[in-house]
Amino acid sequence: MAEQATERRSEHRIVSATPEQCFAVVSDVESYPQWAADIKQVTVETRDVEGRPLEVSWRAGAFGRSTSYTLAYDYSGAPRSLSWKQVAGDLTSKLDGAYRFDPAPDGGTEVTYSLEVGLRVPLPGFIKRRAQSRIMHTALEELKARVESSISA
Repeated sequence: MAEQATERRSEHRIVSATPEQCFAVVSDVESYPQWAADIKQVTVETRDVEGRPLEVSWRAGAFGRSTSYTLAYDYSGAPRSLSWKQVAGDLTSKLDGAYRFDPAPDGGTEVTYSLEVGLRVPLPGFIKRRAQSRIMHTALEELKARVESSISA
């Protein structure tokens, strides 16, 4: 059965770094193609007065093909969180999400990644869930590897 409704998911990981170090890697969107396997191209369209990316166009591999979307970023919770909303997309109607960085009780940072995905075309539920799981994996596991390798270098 094909699904078209949006779905929000959240996952957590502990990263051996400070919240500020995690935020620095997440907010450096232009470096994503170096460590996020599915991200093919990033173009910063506009920046805020501090030089941070405000509107960013992305090209990524998803659903077995290439997809393009543009996200608008909100830094109001920086450096404890970074959120975004989709403003344009070819396959997705919604790709809204956030990272939250909380000090972990035993050291490091608990990184929470939340994502709400809506598709423009109906897809079988298992395909949508598989794609969302891949996005979540990249968002947390590949981020963890990037952050931890950047502070040990």
